[in-house]
Amino acid sequence: MGDKVGRNPHPDFKKVEASREEWDASASSFHYTKTANPDWKFGDGANHLHDSASKAKKHIAIDPYTPGRPWGSNYKLLISGVTPRPIAFLSTRSADGSSANLAPFSFFNVVSEDPPLLAVGFARPGEDRDAKDSLRNLRETGECVVNIISEHFVEAANGASVDAPHDVSEWALSGLTPANDCETVKCARVKEAVFSIEAKLDYVREYDSRVVEGRKGGTIAILEITRFWVREDALNEDQNLIDISVLKPMSRLGGITYGRTTQGIELLRPGFEKDVGGREGAEKIINGTK
Repeated sequence: MGDKVGRNPHPDFKKVEASREEWDASASSFHYTKTANPDWKFGDGANHLHDSASKAKKHIAIDPYTPGRPWGSNYKLLISGVTPRPIAFLSTRSADGSSANLAPFSFFNVVSEDPPLLAVGFARPGEDRDAKDSLRNLRETGECVVNIISEHFVEAANGASVDAPHDVSEWALSGLTPANDCETVKCARVKEAVFSIEAKLDYVREYDSRVVEGRKGGTIAILEITRFWVREDALNEDQNLIDISVLKPMSRLGGITYGRTTQGIELLRPGFEKDVGGREGAEKIINGTK
């Protein structure tokens, strides 16, 4: 993938990178902390982190279709604000099997567990070669493998986003290993991935561009999961939970920034009767008498 929208804010990235501290290997050990306000109660609103300085700030309304607004501005705003985003490291192949594509997409998430469904968004045709190749393969074959990117191969996964010609394999360029043992699809999974998902195409929805009349905009593909692959040391005995300290998933933030998942908090899901006090308790909270 090229950088036509200017994701990289640094004139000399390598110089900036060289000035930064080394990778913190100790941070790879996932751990929990308390939430900011363990004593929060219904009706309390935001916690103390929303201080007076934050409250004094104004909000700015932005029309995504403002005349003259560059088309890339909405993209840059969205990827910097809708964060962190999981990444679908998508493996596809051509219908005749002559070529295979491997590319990361961060317009991605799980959208249903019954049936188990994933959604992947593709940039408008012509702006993103990876999207064009992956989407074409997906349409031709109706199948793919979604691999989740972990810390131990993030550089290689990012390398697979290179704007290589159609006949040049991202597998070879990235140095990652294709595992040709999938059970329901002919695509390869990434052997280095802790978690991989075989999937079949359910449907594709194309949208017309709202910026350029007569042009296609983004495309969304809905995928139905047919197999899970989990590395044995990351899977619990019941085969229903993946250890995040082994998965070490990477996410996408704004620009060219990736995020690590190294810290978490836990919050119980509240019950209306038990924690709110039912309708009587809710009325007291609403009326400010509790």
